[in-house]
Amino acid sequence: MIVDEHITDYLHSLIKEDSHQELCHIEEEARNQHVPIVKPETKELLKILVLLKRPKKILEIGTAVGFSSLYMNMYQPDGGTVVTIERNEKRIQKAKENIGKMGREDQITLLEGDAADLLKKIDDSFDFIFVDAAKGQYIAFLDEVMRLLAPEGLLVSDNVLQDGDIVKSRYAIERRDRTIHKRMRDYLYTIKNHSMLETAILTVGDGVAVSQKIGEDHEKE
Repeated sequence: MIVDEHITDYLHSLIKEDSHQELCHIEEEARNQHVPIVKPETKELLKILVLLKRPKKILEIGTAVGFSSLYMNMYQPDGGTVVTIERNEKRIQKAKENIGKMGREDQITLLEGDAADLLKKIDDSFDFIFVDAAKGQYIAFLDEVMRLLAPEGLLVSDNVLQDGDIVKSRYAIERRDRTIHKRMRDYLYTIKNHSMLETAILTVGDGVAVSQKIGEDHEKE
């Protein structure tokens, strides 16, 4: 918890229930089964960002059971599409089921496999990219993410503060988690100092970084 629990509870109490009952059921089922979907306050932030940006094409890295893909797609402009990537076979099957229940097969394309491989095969550009996958891989995805992110596009990275552990010395982190800790620190430093990004890191949920692509990559000139 990176924000006072009482504040978080209060903010949750203000969230209006979604009108679509099937989507509410998908969310409730995922939370009850401890599937790692976006936190309620992160979900609210995603909605606002999608409404403000009005992205026609969204790329998501980390489908889980399809909840965030379906949620973002609800707030896209007419004709908006989502491409989402997942490697866990059990979650892939559940995501397909959920996308089918919502009748969104034409709007949401699920790519099955490792994002590190699949991103290299995508030849397109996206107005909005949402990264919600293995935290230790964010830095490895970044070059391909930048290639796929359209000019003035938004990159939204979830879970970047690691329950507050990101501020700790690496020696205060359990040995098994030190690699992830270092990679996330490298990722945050990189997106904060990248010549083609303007980034704000927010204490929403488990930490969300919101980056806009700007200018040219002068580092390559």
